Amino acid sequence: MEDTDSVATLLESTTSKIQQLQKAFAELESHRAVTLNLKWKQIEEHFHGLEKSLKRRFTELEDQEKEFEMKTVQAQKVLEKQRAAVMAKEEASLVRLQEKRDVAVIAISSALKRNKNAHVEAESESVAVDSEISSVGEKPLDAVASECEIIGAKRLFENDDVKLLSNPQLAKLCEEMDAGGLHKFISDNRKNLASIKEEIPIALKVAGDPGGLVLDSLNGFYIPEGSNLDGKKDSNLLGLRRTCIMLMECLSVLLSSLDVGTVSKVITEVVKDRAKVIAQEWKPKLVDLDLDASNGNSLEAHAFLQLVATFGIDSDFVHEDLAKLIPMVSRRHQAADLCRFLGLSDKMPGVIDVLVNNGRHIDAVNLAFAFELTEQFSPVALLKSYLAEAVKVPFTVKAGNSSPTAQNDVSEKELSALKSVTKCIEEHKLETEYPLDTLQKWILQLEKAKADKKQATEVVKPQSKRPRANGVVAGYGPRNTPVTADKNFYAARYAPPTQYMYYPGPPGNHVHSFIGTTTYNMAPNHGPYFGNEFQYQAPYLH
Repeated sequence: MEDTDSVATLLESTTSKIQQLQKAFAELESHRAVTLNLKWKQIEEHFHGLEKSLKRRFTELEDQEKEFEMKTVQAQKVLEKQRAAVMAKEEASLVRLQEKRDVAVIAISSALKRNKNAHVEAESESVAVDSEISSVGEKPLDAVASECEIIGAKRLFENDDVKLLSNPQLAKLCEEMDAGGLHKFISDNRKNLASIKEEIPIALKVAGDPGGLVLDSLNGFYIPEGSNLDGKKDSNLLGLRRTCIMLMECLSVLLSSLDVGTVSKVITEVVKDRAKVIAQEWKPKLVDLDLDASNGNSLEAHAFLQLVATFGIDSDFVHEDLAKLIPMVSRRHQAADLCRFLGLSDKMPGVIDVLVNNGRHIDAVNLAFAFELTEQFSPVALLKSYLAEAVKVPFTVKAGNSSPTAQNDVSEKELSALKSVTKCIEEHKLETEYPLDTLQKWILQLEKAKADKKQATEVVKPQSKRPRANGVVAGYGPRNTPVTADKNFYAARYAPPTQYMYYPGPPGNHVHSFIGTTTYNMAPNHGPYFGNEFQYQAPYLH
C-alpha cells in the first residue's frame, strides 16, 4: 500500500513538473533568436502522453490488486466453511462413538449382573438339573442335547418384562413354538400392529428356540410350483410375506439387545444351517426379478436380505450379488440399515449410479443422504434431472397425434414427479438450494388444468321426453317395420360382466420417506382367508 501511495503522489506531481519545464524552456527560448514554439508543443504532447499511459497502467494495477484481495477473502471464507464442516463431522463422530461406548458399558454391566445372579442361583439350579438329567434315562444323546439347549434358552430369557405384555397371547404362542398361530394372531389383530411389533421381541424371549420359530414362520413364503396364484396380486400371500419380514426384523431387535455370547446361544449352528438352506432355496428365485417392475419395493428381495442379515450368513454370499438386490428395495426405509449391517456401504456409489440410470433419482437422493455421499452426488442436480426427464412430452403428444388418455397420462406423470420432488426437498431441507415457490405454482397450474378438463368432459344427461296423450313419445312415432332381434348382435354389444372385474385406480405418489415408520401399500381387493385357513380380512399396514 505504501508503494502504491508513493506512485500515486508521483503521478500527481507530473503536471507541476511539466509546468516547471515549460518555464525553463521559455527562459531558454528568450535567449534565442529563433522561437521554439513548435518544438515545445511536441515536447508537451509527449509528456502528456506519458502521463496518460502511466495513469492507465496504475489504474489497471489497482483493479488487479482489488480483484486479488477479493479472491483471497473468498478463499478464506471457503476454507473456514470447510474447517467448520470438518469439525462438525468430527464432533458428530465423537458423539456417535460416545453413544456406542455407553451402550457397550451398559451391556457389560448387565452381563456382569447376570453372571453374579447366575453364581448365586447355581446351587439351587444344580439340584433341578440333576433331577432332569436323571430322568432322561436311556434317551439318545442328540435328544438330551436339544432338551438341554431348550432349558438353557428358557433360563436365559426369563424376564419380568414378559409379564407386562399387553398381548399375553403372543408369549403363549412363542412358548408353544406355534408359527402358524403367530401368523393368525397378527392377522386378526392387524389394527394393533404397531404395539404387536414392539412386543414380539419381548415375547420371543419365552420361546425355546426363537431363531427356529422365526424360520418356521417362513413356510409358505413362496407359492408351490404349479399353483395358479399370482404372488404379486394375491393379498393373502402379500400379507404373509410382510409378516415374515416383520418377524425377522423383530428377531434382529432382540439380538441387538443381547451380548455376543447370548447371541451365539440363540442363533446356534443348527439354526444357521437351516437359514442357509432356506437362503439357497430362495436365491435362484430372485434371478427373475425385474428391477423396473419391483420399483424399489420388492418383498422377495427384502426378505432374502433380511434373512441373510438376521441370521448372520452373509459370508456365504458374494457382496456384489447382495448389492445388486439393493435397488430392488431402495424405497423401503430399512434399505440403509440392511446395507450397513451387510457391510455394503462401500458399494453405495455403484448402487446410486444404477438408480440414476433407471430413472429412480428420488431413491438415489435418499441413499446419498443416508451414506453421506451428497458431495459426490448432488441432490439438487439429481432432482432437477429427474424433473426434466419426467416432464418430457413424447413426440406423438406434441404433434397432437395421441389420444386424450395419453395426454392425461403425461399430465399425471408430470404432476406426480413434481409432488415427489417437492416432498424430497422438504424431507431433506433443501429449500435454500432448491426453492419451492416455482414448483408449487407449477403443481397448482396442473391441478387446475386437470380439474377444468374433467369438468369440460363431463357428459350431460339428456332429459327424458314427455309422452303424449296417445302414449307415444313426442317426435317419435311407432315403427311399422318388424325388427327381428339378433341375439348374437346384442351379446356382442352388451356382454354380461365377468366374475372378476378390476378397475385401475388413479395413479398415486409412491415415493416413501427414507426414514419413517414401515408402510405397505396393498391392493384393496383381497380374499378373506389364507390358503392355510388363516384369516386376513384387510390389507396389512406394516
